Amino acid sequence: MSWKIATFNVNGIRSRLDVVVSWLDRVKPDVLCLQEIKCRDPEFPVGALSEIGYESSVCGQKSFHGVAIVSRVSPDEVRRGFNDGQSDEEARLIAARIDGIWVFNTYVPQGRSPEHAAFQDKLLFFRRLGALFEREFTPDDPLIWAGDINVAPEDMDVFSAKRMAGKVGVHPLEREALGEVCSWGFADLFRKHHPTEKQFTFWDYRLPESFRRNLGWRLDHIRATKRVAAASVACEADMELRGANTPSDHVPVWAEIDLEKL
Repeated sequence: MSWKIATFNVNGIRSRLDVVVSWLDRVKPDVLCLQEIKCRDPEFPVGALSEIGYESSVCGQKSFHGVAIVSRVSPDEVRRGFNDGQSDEEARLIAARIDGIWVFNTYVPQGRSPEHAAFQDKLLFFRRLGALFEREFTPDDPLIWAGDINVAPEDMDVFSAKRMAGKVGVHPLEREALGEVCSWGFADLFRKHHPTEKQFTFWDYRLPESFRRNLGWRLDHIRATKRVAAASVACEADMELRGANTPSDHVPVWAEIDLEKL
């Protein structure tokens, strides 16, 4: 049985609803993780997505951030935030158990610059996330971590490693923080199927003609524990949406899992 999961930083669900609905109708994933929905829970378009067969689980926030998981079947369980006794002032994490697989959807802080206090918030986010997985799961559990992780893990994941060296998104400290979470037991599904391909998922609005010139970053990821990774049969970035009218600055990434192999 084929099962498809996707992640998409939509950069405003209300302004990009038609794009999302059209994409869902075309690609038909079983689960879609959304980041930067930029709305409170009551403002999320639950009805429009229900009309095309998707349930919505939302962790929203006014004007900024916000994450959601939409799925063809109702989740068995949904959780929001880290639940570790610390304050979650920003809506950046939602998880749902769907078809027996825990799906964690994160919008990791961008970090602004290595000298900014927000960069430490980014490193703390990774530490809290790693502690959550260590505390509540094992690497043998069927688990997926997806979302806008805001780190290009390797030099091939950014358009110019030399130009961007030491800057946010490729800084050694955040690459190390991401690596520590992944060392617990997560495989990079895109790299499993494309070990040497230079593929981006984000093109900055602020760089003139960044998409046409392919000045991009691979910031959007689908990571999975070994059971799920072994059952994955494909992982791709959907470039079509970045060239559409009023696009997000990110594109969806999707992975296909053979549930019979789990």
